[in-house]
Amino acid sequence: MAIRSLRRTVSRALRPLQSSSYSTAATETSLLFSLSNYSAESSTSADYSRPNFSCISISCRRLSSLTEEESHGPTAVNYCSLLTEEEYHKLANSTIHDLLEKLEEYGDSVDIDGFDVDYGNEVLTLKLGDSGTYVINKQTPNRQIWMSSPVSGPSRFDWDQEAEAWIYKRTKQNLFKVLETELEKLCKNPISLS
Repeated sequence: MAIRSLRRTVSRALRPLQSSSYSTAATETSLLFSLSNYSAESSTSADYSRPNFSCISISCRRLSSLTEEESHGPTAVNYCSLLTEEEYHKLANSTIHDLLEKLEEYGDSVDIDGFDVDYGNEVLTLKLGDSGTYVINKQTPNRQIWMSSPVSGPSRFDWDQEAEAWIYKRTKQNLFKVLETELEKLCKNPISLS
């Protein structure tokens, strides 16, 4: 009963979206609803005028507005391409240690107050004073390297066997290239990490 009432309420709320100013194709476009934290409680009361449920958020998007990737659901995982844990640790440790050495050398060539490179507990931290802080760490369960950047925000890099590099799947960018571009912009001094 509560779900039918919710559907009616949502349907009524969305009627203005389907006004005559939209084309026929847009009017016929399906809508995608998602409910978050829905908890329906059974009620033994005879009063059914107000359903007893809580719904934290309701979101609505036209299916036509979804990107190609979203409309097909999650991407299938090719388990053959996943690294074993041993391979992952070898590659990730090598990458982070290479970055550590190159960033320490780079620190000698730039004049930035607060420039500091630190490595501990498998976390590489690069402080650039007022320009912000980079945090680069291993994410073993996902076989990824995660980076938090003051320029581009959080990124998750997967090992790409063909490119032999850590690639951010969303943007297809290489970890080293992202760092080189951003550090050159922030520090006004070129750096080569490859």
